[in-house]
Amino acid sequence: MKFAKSMVAVAGALALSTGTAAAEDLRWKMPVAFATNLPGLGSPAAWVADNLTTASDGSIQVRVYEPGKLVPAFDILQSVSDGKVQAGYTWIGYDQGKVPAIPLFAAVPFGMKPWAFTAWYYYGGGHEMLQEVYANKGFDVHAQLCGIIGPETAGWYSKPIETLEDYDGLKIRFAGLGGKVLEKLGASVTMMPGGELFQALEKGTIDATEFSMPAIDQILGFNQVVKYNLFPGWHQQFTAQYMLINQDEWDRTTEAQKALVDASCTAATTRGLAEGEYKNGKVLQEFQEKGVNANQIPDDVLRELRDVTQEVLEEEAAKDADFERVYESQQAFMESYKVWDKRAYVPADL
Repeated sequence: MKFAKSMVAVAGALALSTGTAAAEDLRWKMPVAFATNLPGLGSPAAWVADNLTTASDGSIQVRVYEPGKLVPAFDILQSVSDGKVQAGYTWIGYDQGKVPAIPLFAAVPFGMKPWAFTAWYYYGGGHEMLQEVYANKGFDVHAQLCGIIGPETAGWYSKPIETLEDYDGLKIRFAGLGGKVLEKLGASVTMMPGGELFQALEKGTIDATEFSMPAIDQILGFNQVVKYNLFPGWHQQFTAQYMLINQDEWDRTTEAQKALVDASCTAATTRGLAEGEYKNGKVLQEFQEKGVNANQIPDDVLRELRDVTQEVLEEEAAKDADFERVYESQQAFMESYKVWDKRAYVPADL
């Protein structure tokens, strides 16, 4: 951690000292969608805020506001775009109702592994397309990839999912495009912030929920209410978080400050993935020791879920030009990437 900070700090000091324009001190308020004690999901926001202050020698200061303390978690995009706050940190998939293409940058069912997504995002035009997608829907924000974690679990249930029919009539909290897949299967899908899920499960407001990976789900206590934690997380093979910055605020920053935000968020993306991968195995092992059934969804059910997912993706692409363009770009990349992916990595079950 100290090494990563020192490298970004050196880059920041050099950039700020050699910038052609005088750097104006920045004081940003940044509400977050996730509590900063949640590893890999909320922790990168706090790390970035701290690192920007250190690396800029105090010329950039970002004050983090925990979920609901300044802006409701689901209102971050609008608040940043309207200039009510200078920045926000969130999972942008929450805004799929306003920006249909946005889930493709947040989590795609049966989608890319985290490192494959970052490859496409940084080198396949993803970053540039994301700015265009927001602008095309009238939002005045600059979006910076600023955190990523690996697969979520497929959720917490009172009984296992053994057929597609088991989703029919199920009251479940499920996010993003995966939620649209389950709706197509007859589930009653709802969306609520992570802080409300334990009580909703306990009271029976919902029958089941997904939220994140084991290292986070244990903090929220789902295993105290239901005992079936299903895998794999087909709906979110990667989960990407972003720092959203008001466009006018971004435009007034110097090139040096922009570079420092970019460097800090890139470091946070790496750190977020590393934190989750480091913690999940131990937590999952402890779950099993506490009587949690970590079951695998049967392969035939996964194949059927994949088929329904394909239908949903094609339907969404037909309704929105940005969705179609981004989806086609990702699919083109995956056609070439899978040649490498299948040959280069040793199978985990060898």
